[in-house]
Amino acid sequence: MLRGNDIRLDVHEGAICVQKKNIPVVVEFDKSDGVCKTKEGYVSYKASDAIVMGVECEQWPIERRKFDATYEPVSPTRAGENGEYVKKPSPVYALQMQEPFYVIMSCGDNHIEGEAGDWLLEYGKNDYGIVSQSIFEKTYEDVENNL
Repeated sequence: MLRGNDIRLDVHEGAICVQKKNIPVVVEFDKSDGVCKTKEGYVSYKASDAIVMGVECEQWPIERRKFDATYEPVSPTRAGENGEYVKKPSPVYALQMQEPFYVIMSCGDNHIEGEAGDWLLEYGKNDYGIVSQSIFEKTYEDVENNL
């Protein structure tokens, strides 16, 4: 199976630049360590990390420090409270994969798997994710500027 972490999307000719649409997601901050069952596999998280629920009721955890830097609350939710949040505009590279693949998570102790047709996203150096085709269509849009 192809390892997505080995693909540099910033130089890949098939990659496109996208960003998340301004769609609110529901977020809960967990009080204890745990494991979240995502569409792509199981991902562990620490107490106070954000558990995000997306447009197809899919869930995924985000490290608290990273969440605070990339999401903002939707009123009446206040920062750090459970409630609705939107992702701050941030262009990333994306590549629709033509074969099954996997990604080692940036925390290093989990991996998730994608199918042919899913999208590989590069959020930053050594920070990759997987988004299914149906969710990608609903939640991402092309951006004209380059990273």
